[in-house]
Amino acid sequence: MHTRTVFFVSDGTGITAETFGNAILAQFEMKPRHVRLPFIDSVDKAHQTVRQINHTAEMEGKKPIVFTTLVNMEVLRVIQEGCKGMLLDMFGTFVHPLEEELGIKSHHRVGRFSDVSRSKEYTDRIEAINFSLAHDDGQSNRDLAGADVILVGVSRSGKTPTSLYLAMQCGLKAANYPLIPEDFERRQLPPALVPHRAKIFGLTIQPERLSEIRNERRPGSKYADLVNCRHEVAEAEAMMRRSGIRWLSTTTKSIEEIATTILQEIRPERLVY
Repeated sequence: MHTRTVFFVSDGTGITAETFGNAILAQFEMKPRHVRLPFIDSVDKAHQTVRQINHTAEMEGKKPIVFTTLVNMEVLRVIQEGCKGMLLDMFGTFVHPLEEELGIKSHHRVGRFSDVSRSKEYTDRIEAINFSLAHDDGQSNRDLAGADVILVGVSRSGKTPTSLYLAMQCGLKAANYPLIPEDFERRQLPPALVPHRAKIFGLTIQPERLSEIRNERRPGSKYADLVNCRHEVAEAEAMMRRSGIRWLSTTTKSIEEIATTILQEIRPERLVY
């Protein structure tokens, strides 16, 4: 049983709040329940967050611990004024005083602090990395049942870096499969993936950006031709819609944002740091 609920609230991906919070919590012999609330970037979302935190406080009879890295002062003010948890504002406590003292603006980044030498989670993360490498670009169909998530999309849409990020940062076993012309002709997912549809998450990309990326790899090829890229992207998105697969466009998103969105969608119970 968990002894306390801890919220990580951020108007970005929440990685800074989580790494900072976990570094502090690692000093205590406790197993808190983690609740991640990324992309709290509006007053309305802030009010929803306050309601969730306060409901937890009422249900558990204990103050939740709330780590925040909120840059928007209006959003932060809503949390500060309405939250019934123990609020630990990283930027307000540490970064803002340093900005004033140094006379410069910070990058609002925090490094990871962890003793991984005796950590089972670290070992699990290594296994996840090995799994993701073995299942990169459709190399293997073996043990797909052991995957936490399977990414699909056209070649060069961001599947490999996202898979490796999920493995390295979150310890998730992520496989990825490219959708190829043969799949489009069949108008269905690769047969090996069909039994695991619930774990599939799709990545797409704007054809113009895809063409730029592919031209860096194979200049002047049909593979990189804009017309071909438009065809592949359209077919891939149509397949995802037909199959009921959740998907997002990677065109303007960082790997961190892509991974966080996937985590919000698949909500794996086994999430490590």
